[in-house]
Amino acid sequence: ETVVVSTTTTTTGARGDAASKAAQLLAELEGLDDEDFRPAKKAKKAKKAKKGAQKAAADETESVASTAASAAAATIQAPDEAAADVIAEAPTTTTLEERKKRERGAARVRVIDRQGQAGTASMRLEKISVVFKNTEVLRDATWGVRTGDRVGLVGANGGGKTTQLKVLAGDLEPASGEVSLSSEQLKVAFLRQEFSESLDPTRTLTEELRSVFAEESAALADIERLDGALQAATTDDERMGILDELGAAQELATKKGAYTLDGRIEKVAIEMGFGDADLDALVASFSGGWKMRIGLAKVLLEQPDVLLLDEPTNHLDLASVEWLEAFLSEQSALAMVLVSHDREFLDRVCTKIVDTEDGVTTSYDDCNYSLFLKRKAQRRAAWEAAYKKQQAKIQEDKAFINRFRSGSRAQQAKSREKALDKLLNDPEQLVQKPPTPKRALRFRFPDAPRVGVEVLAAENLSKTYGDRTLFSSVDVELKKGDRIAILGPNGAGKSTLLRLLASVEDPDAGGTVHRGSANVNAAYFAQNQADALDLSKTVMKTIEDASAHGAQAYTYEELRALLGQFLFRGDDVFKKVESLSGGEKARVALCAMMLRPHNVLFMDEVTNHLDLPAKETLEDALRHFDGTLVLVSHDRYFISQVANTIMTLEDGHLERFDGDYASYMEARDDLRARVEGRYVQGDRSIEKAKFIDLEAAKADRAGGKKKFGGAAPGISGRKDKGVKNAKRMRESL
Repeated sequence: ETVVVSTTTTTTGARGDAASKAAQLLAELEGLDDEDFRPAKKAKKAKKAKKGAQKAAADETESVASTAASAAAATIQAPDEAAADVIAEAPTTTTLEERKKRERGAARVRVIDRQGQAGTASMRLEKISVVFKNTEVLRDATWGVRTGDRVGLVGANGGGKTTQLKVLAGDLEPASGEVSLSSEQLKVAFLRQEFSESLDPTRTLTEELRSVFAEESAALADIERLDGALQAATTDDERMGILDELGAAQELATKKGAYTLDGRIEKVAIEMGFGDADLDALVASFSGGWKMRIGLAKVLLEQPDVLLLDEPTNHLDLASVEWLEAFLSEQSALAMVLVSHDREFLDRVCTKIVDTEDGVTTSYDDCNYSLFLKRKAQRRAAWEAAYKKQQAKIQEDKAFINRFRSGSRAQQAKSREKALDKLLNDPEQLVQKPPTPKRALRFRFPDAPRVGVEVLAAENLSKTYGDRTLFSSVDVELKKGDRIAILGPNGAGKSTLLRLLASVEDPDAGGTVHRGSANVNAAYFAQNQADALDLSKTVMKTIEDASAHGAQAYTYEELRALLGQFLFRGDDVFKKVESLSGGEKARVALCAMMLRPHNVLFMDEVTNHLDLPAKETLEDALRHFDGTLVLVSHDRYFISQVANTIMTLEDGHLERFDGDYASYMEARDDLRARVEGRYVQGDRSIEKAKFIDLEAAKADRAGGKKKFGGAAPGISGRKDKGVKNAKRMRESL
């Protein structure tokens, strides 16, 4: 903002100039924030000297000038005094980011000359630090990627994985460190976590893919315009001028490859698995999994040297994940960096793992995820052993120094003390303490309000988008205690069916959804939290607003305590939702669900973006939830832990299987072989679900006991229920 102050004087001279300068400086000061000033002793001395010089000059001016200047001074403070006042009031603190820049220097981008390595692209992060407000998300990110590498970035939610992708993409400037590029012309393409926001649902697939080529499309449009102008021209001179322009436009279009756009688009669309009929279908008609393929097609059409993928397997069914694994493994001409919580996917795709822990990265070259787990365990064991050994030696030296500080061995004690001081002040020699596991996410859903046995009945549900019918004549019945997982291929309509059951969306004419009673209180967790949450609010404001609609009033301290259970502590609660990672947004949404008791939960891909500890906590919380659960998920292990009934939606029809996922797998040998063949060595494998005896848990709480759990009664009240269903399915197959 610029503030203009005008004054009127009747004289010229030193006093008049002083008044004018005063007005100008005051205007500048008013246009600045307090934080733009920093106290400086030299600046104060200079201003005092300047003030004295101005006063001496003023004493020598004419009387009339003195009168005019005095009038001006009545309304405008002297520049030296104004500046001194502002400086005196300026904050003396600096942000963590500013301190890091002073300590380490500002971040730089450096181009490395790769002569003799034609066709090889590379990027490298060197001691990258990223600070948000006063939180240092990354302290030392040091690693690189080059053509042929498929690097998997792993670590806890909010640990800086997506932040590193943003630094590589040039979307985020680090506080310090260096980004090295193999060429100034290096092209980087980034498929973001919430890529669907960039898709236009009103476009066809072809139009959406063509939007990548803005310059090429503009060149073709220019040629079309000039063709029309040429036909409308009436004189030879006019035609000649248009022909010159047309020739230049055609040359530009040829140079940019504009004439081959349709062929390139069709080729990539086919590689992504789209058919001819899909090219004219609206983007809105595709499921989340197929939209991911649209996003991937768009970044590949940019013909990048480096490809960045953030959670690409979210929303994908097993067949789509297998397709993506095979596709990415064939892209040997690309340098690739992936962030994913799908361990099986990382195990099958990655050739290198970069682990981020406490803001520091560690590279594990030439290994997939299984080998990474082994190497990390070995490294951690060696680290802990070295730390314990050095600490024992330090304690031994300290004891020796204290014991023999005086006496015949004082010289030895002094020598040891010098050596110890040198060690303690040498970061290269001092073994740092291994990081301890951070406090885990912990919560329980509130006790479900009482409700009858019949919870919900849906009849004749159908849904059509345009000329495409997802499903028709679907009936669903929910009873108290049901824990249902809806499975099916991408595009079958699982999320749509869930929204209909939750009354978030209306079915087509003729379909009805009836709740069993007025006591049914349902909550819905949306697949894309970027759409469900107000990104402009802070975490604290989001929870405060959610609590305002709850059944009881919460104090500020109670809300802070609740946020602490979801790992939002200190200044984290004042972060804008838009700055959160996908896992952090999911935690905010789950936290908001705690503010009101529900007896039915509808959850759509709730484990997307969650790391393993958060998933395990959610699994435990849902096992203790004493209401009805309906979920859509592609996380097979998660389903195996929380669902006692499987529904499959395929080819427009819904089928029900009364049993857990392990029993469902046993009934389908082809599925069992595919799933078990993907297990990561040393990681979790699917087994029979073990549910909590909720009545016993309630009795424990009523009796003041803190212990949760009890005997695992099996899938349902009848131990042979899953077995009988498995036999029936085998017979039907």
